[in-house]
Amino acid sequence: MIGSHAKDYVRMQWMMLQQDVADDFVIATGKQISVREFVRMSALEAGIELEFSGEGINEIATVTAVSGDNAPGVKVGDVVVKVDPRYFRPAEVETLLGNPAKAKAKLGWTPEITVEQMCAEMVQHDLGKAKQHAILKHHGYDVAVAKE
Repeated sequence: MIGSHAKDYVRMQWMMLQQDVADDFVIATGKQISVREFVRMSALEAGIELEFSGEGINEIATVTAVSGDNAPGVKVGDVVVKVDPRYFRPAEVETLLGNPAKAKAKLGWTPEITVEQMCAEMVQHDLGKAKQHAILKHHGYDVAVAKE
């Protein structure tokens, strides 16, 4: 499950601070999207189409098509996502979904940035960083790149 954009959270926090009487509000989109769908959206933003197969800890995502020049190191048939049980959290809940109805009713707050817009912004940022790293590496600089 994916959250919402920090700009929406900060705007809501500011709105809460403008109240004469303190109150509790849920800051949430009220919408839910799976990690799988977010991965799919992210890949598409980079020009990569994925197919998910398997179930549970055996689920993988395989590249089925690549378009554009954003992912020169990726090719059809590459497995780009695998489930790794090392990252399971023992107390993880199955689903999380916040209800922002009170914030909307009392403050008029609703999120302005969609998950699709947030995803596109995140991918474009990462692509920019990757291009910077490629230029530095091309010119002989050693650049550390995280693999996880």
